[in-house]
Amino acid sequence: MKISSLIQKFAVTSFFTASCFSLAAQQTPYSPTAIDIVQAYQRAGKLDTALRNIPTNNDIVPIWKKDGSAFWYKKNLPNKNWEYTYVDVASGVRKKAFDAQKLAQNLEKVSGKKQSAMRLTFAELYFTDQNNVKLKSENKWYQVNLTDYGIVPAADTTIFKYNPKMPLQRKRSRWEGSRTVRLSPDGKNEIEIRGGNLILIDVASKAETPLSKDGSADKPYGNFEWSPDGKTVVAYKTDPKEIKKVHYLLSSVPGTTRGELKSREYAQPGDEFTSYQPYIFDLTTKTSRKVEVEATDFFDPQPLHWRNNSYYTYEKADRGHQRFRVIEVDVQTGKTKNIIDEKTKTFIYENRIYTRYLPKTNEILYTSERDGWQHLYLVNGLTGNQKLITKGNWVVRDIDSVDVVKRQVWFKASGMNKEEDPYFIHYYRIGFDGKGLVNLTPETGNHNLTFSPDRKYYIDTYSQVNIAPVTKLKITASTKSVQEIEHGDTATFLKTGVKLPEVFVAKGRDGSTDIWGVVCMPSAMDANKTYPIIENIYAGPQDSFVPKSFLPASEMQSLAELGFIVVQIDGMGTANRSKAFHDVCWHNLADAGFEDRILWMKAMAKKYPNADINKIGVYGTSAGGQNSTGALLFHPEFYKAAVSACGCHDNRIDKQWWNEQWMGYPVGEHYDAQSNITNAAKLQGNLFLIVGEADENVPPESTYRLADALIKANKDFDILSIPGMGHSDGGVYGRRRKRDFFIRHLLNAETPNVNSVSPTK
Repeated sequence: MKISSLIQKFAVTSFFTASCFSLAAQQTPYSPTAIDIVQAYQRAGKLDTALRNIPTNNDIVPIWKKDGSAFWYKKNLPNKNWEYTYVDVASGVRKKAFDAQKLAQNLEKVSGKKQSAMRLTFAELYFTDQNNVKLKSENKWYQVNLTDYGIVPAADTTIFKYNPKMPLQRKRSRWEGSRTVRLSPDGKNEIEIRGGNLILIDVASKAETPLSKDGSADKPYGNFEWSPDGKTVVAYKTDPKEIKKVHYLLSSVPGTTRGELKSREYAQPGDEFTSYQPYIFDLTTKTSRKVEVEATDFFDPQPLHWRNNSYYTYEKADRGHQRFRVIEVDVQTGKTKNIIDEKTKTFIYENRIYTRYLPKTNEILYTSERDGWQHLYLVNGLTGNQKLITKGNWVVRDIDSVDVVKRQVWFKASGMNKEEDPYFIHYYRIGFDGKGLVNLTPETGNHNLTFSPDRKYYIDTYSQVNIAPVTKLKITASTKSVQEIEHGDTATFLKTGVKLPEVFVAKGRDGSTDIWGVVCMPSAMDANKTYPIIENIYAGPQDSFVPKSFLPASEMQSLAELGFIVVQIDGMGTANRSKAFHDVCWHNLADAGFEDRILWMKAMAKKYPNADINKIGVYGTSAGGQNSTGALLFHPEFYKAAVSACGCHDNRIDKQWWNEQWMGYPVGEHYDAQSNITNAAKLQGNLFLIVGEADENVPPESTYRLADALIKANKDFDILSIPGMGHSDGGVYGRRRKRDFFIRHLLNAETPNVNSVSPTK
């Protein structure tokens, strides 16, 4: 670089730095009066209403004709109106689906129900061809001729139903378990469980043959499956354990004068689980043998995958989430071998594992994080040998479908494009051999894709938090764009005066990992003022949570309009990055990525000098409720005020399946050490707790026990218990109280006295 260029660059940098210092020296904290706050509430309410009356159309859902030649879709319009558009794929013609005014008028005549042309309502709508429609309104079917808009009752109400948002192969939840079928594959026999034992019944003669004799009401057989030839039954001898109950009290049931007690089953960490020991019953010899494997004591028995009539495989996740296996069983001997045996020192996130069995080739498609990133593997079902299909420092997010004939996997992933946000979802296809990778969605942005019924075409909608969505029709084989269906813009939103969210990236605690988040600012921000920062936190490790699609209106923006800079961040310990990034949460939920969040906000405040890094608030719901309280307990030097709604404040009180996944099993001392309740005496700053008395997700006593501990520690705090409310942030009332709380404690201002306003009659 030339010396003159260096001097020029230094001069510009010095000027910018001096300007920033000068600006910082002139800035004073935003200190609104009571009148200012009333006006801010009014402005925020008007802006929020205006923004929510402008549609984003982030999600265009096509309704396809059966032959895939055309589709129609509903497009949202301003002021809660909508219209319908018809697209003929072959000709490329895109037009209004029908004359909405004529259809509304004629439909109103035949149905007797008021219809608005701008808000036509149908339970069902289907184009039989370009000029004829079947629709269901007010539970009645009609046939509409779009040439003259004649409407008659529909004689044939059969319509083609296709959900483009549903993947071809739906990923099962491992909590679903196997499905017991009583009747044999040939229909000649059936199984009945009586007195805890298996009874074989000949359907024709009704002759009965006991298959087991050692079952009982206390330890019965159950969960059985047939082999394909119906000559073998695999059943499980169970050791049942009672699921303990949780309770809550409905205090304000209309028409009563007493509270109503509600109870339900709710397994918590450390509780005993029913176990299932597999047995094989040979119906030809009427003999049985115990499968040489330990009992399944976590999840219900999983479905069996028969390679032939002699061998089957099934999946087994060990309690504690540190081992996952696909086990093959020899039905002649009861011996087993592990086709897949994955172990880890931290956790295996079973809900993210995808398995697809290919019996014709004795192969298994499987996802694993064994190399540090979630990727696809092809497993030899005989030897267990694994071949990596996808590789790189990016994440396979989900599987859409598998083409067995072409030996291709269709999947969505994030992080492959190094120049963009690593959380943006893109869609791909790739061969089983790891070759021929095709990006179906190359445009920068977060993508949402759906296919036509024959998968010849797909609809791709993509956007960013501050870039409006674009929707395109593309050809699947070539990924070529046929036409642009919709193209949103930001101008209409910007006319309201709103500031669209800004994306900010800073380094995490290791000094090298990028931490991503968004920033929402007041639309009327004064350049000479500084504003408190409020973090919207949810550090649950099951996913990532910072929004990636177009977001002009949100609670964060509504809160920002009152005089705050509101942020949301995905710190370490959340999902959809590397295994190492995710592993931070292991036995460590109290960490909540706080080190990364604090560094991020400090870096953000350097870029945005209007951010007051000395006034930090935080709010969250559920796991976010735990996190926001934890912010004041474990990082009081940074966070000053917190609102925590329906928090799981102790991971021993919350649901078993979620907490053991991250905190592990058995329940150890680390559960106690990281509990908000155990650490309640450490509280500094201002805390506001919100809980719904009818919460069936996180037991309400989680919040009440925290309140009890705070009282015993002689700590000041606010608490709001809402009668009849379930798992929630408090609803409209709770959100208003949350805003008031932050105004009082971060802006040191008075909030509107709602009690001084007379109710309208």
